[in-house]
Amino acid sequence: MSVLAANSQILSREIYQRYQQQQLWNNGSCLFSPKNSGYFGSDWKDRKWKNKTVRSREWRVQALWPDLSRPSAIEMETINDSDHLDQILARARQLSQPIIIDWMAAWCRKCIYLKPKLEKLAAEFDTKIKFYYVDVNKVPQALVKRGNISKMPTIQLWKDGEMKEEVIGGHKAWLVTEEVRQMIKKFV
Repeated sequence: MSVLAANSQILSREIYQRYQQQQLWNNGSCLFSPKNSGYFGSDWKDRKWKNKTVRSREWRVQALWPDLSRPSAIEMETINDSDHLDQILARARQLSQPIIIDWMAAWCRKCIYLKPKLEKLAAEFDTKIKFYYVDVNKVPQALVKRGNISKMPTIQLWKDGEMKEEVIGGHKAWLVTEEVRQMIKKFV
């Protein structure tokens, strides 16, 4: 059982109230009770039980809350034809910013599975690089030939109007994501 709270005061109050009702929580790994205005607990580490005291101020430091000021994922924009790609490349050249293009197909299971992972990666590099995708079945084949696509999913990094590097993602999504991250770090 865990308690999620908006701040540490609510968490402290919840544990204190449970103690007042003589309901100590024990799931085999933690036993909480007040001690010296903090909490006393047992922790299983290195196959040994270690006792530790956690002060209420340390609860605030140890809480890991997501940064809500930044998005967790950014939806990738679609590229529809060669003219649209030319406009995107011209804008990227003006900003001297690289772009990522994910060449995928609606029927490709790995492409569909990889897309949300790339959208999370897009949020990570929000201000530095822009992410786009092309559904190869919905665009003219001239655009697909321009990208020199033979396998899917293919993730390409374009800079200064030309393709600089690519990752062909026929393996695990987390490996492809790491390869794309390393590719981005080379050019950003």
